[in-house]
Amino acid sequence: MRRREFTKFLGVSAVAWPLTARAQQRDRVRQIGVLSPFSENDSETKARLAAFKERLEQLGWTEGRNIKIEYRFSDGNIERTRAAAAELVALTPDVILAYANPAVAALKSITTNIPIVFTQVSDPVGSGFVTNLSNPGGNITGFHSFEPAMGGKWLEVLKQIAPSVRRAAVVHDPRIAANVSFFRAAESASSSLGITVISAAVTNAADIEREITTFAQEPNGGLVVAPAPSTFDRRDLIIALAERWHLPAVYSYRFNVKSGGLVSYGYEGLEQFQQAATYADRILRGANPGALPLQLPSKYQLVINLKAAKAIGLSIPGPFLLRADEIIE
Repeated sequence: MRRREFTKFLGVSAVAWPLTARAQQRDRVRQIGVLSPFSENDSETKARLAAFKERLEQLGWTEGRNIKIEYRFSDGNIERTRAAAAELVALTPDVILAYANPAVAALKSITTNIPIVFTQVSDPVGSGFVTNLSNPGGNITGFHSFEPAMGGKWLEVLKQIAPSVRRAAVVHDPRIAANVSFFRAAESASSSLGITVISAAVTNAADIEREITTFAQEPNGGLVVAPAPSTFDRRDLIIALAERWHLPAVYSYRFNVKSGGLVSYGYEGLEQFQQAATYADRILRGANPGALPLQLPSKYQLVINLKAAKAIGLSIPGPFLLRADEIIE
């Protein structure tokens, strides 16, 4: 049998394998797949996956004893993410942790049966991953990050931290449906904030450098950086460009601010990976993923970096500083 035919056969077999069969096989070493569209060497990715593994151990699952974990990373390349997804499905794991929207999209296209628990995913309904948050049905559940309306909220934060901003570039990946939704939400909110919103569509480092540099040639600008593998793995570049061109920028995760970005409005990602481990545990013990409700973060935090503000000559309004959950100096 040819390799392509053999791989296709394995994929079809994985799709056809009943969920109930997994729950009945409790006496064997269980297999967990992890699909991340980010770099294996990224410090934040390492920390998140370590939190997932640590929580699994607390729940009684130890690698080398009763579970085996298969990791696949794709360095922000969506095509590579699809190939990695096919490799994992061919292994017929008991459950797959899907990290971010491109990972879920790739898996959903090739299996309707292997249980999938996702984290750091935005707008799962609008993205077509599930039809119902409280009772997702099917084989997919998890912990989502942001609803589309957050695009408007990030634009509002930008205006509040830098009132002189009149133009905003939304740095987003147009291949990700949720990123497009963030851009549209920012557009809808723009008129009430007195801001002209511009699309900065990016898929790689060259796009990022070109879009931000071109945008910065006119005054009174700022950035809203949407969460995506293309912006996650290149956050240092975006932060450096924002500082070079004196552009106030809003991010979705604290680690961007910790790395030198100006302000973030989002949640602590590590917690979602710990929660994802609890869902994986329940599935390994026989729970139906379609009956596990999707969950949003319980709280979003506002984090400000005063050093970054000083680097771009920005004086942050006092009332805005008072609202911060955390200030990095």
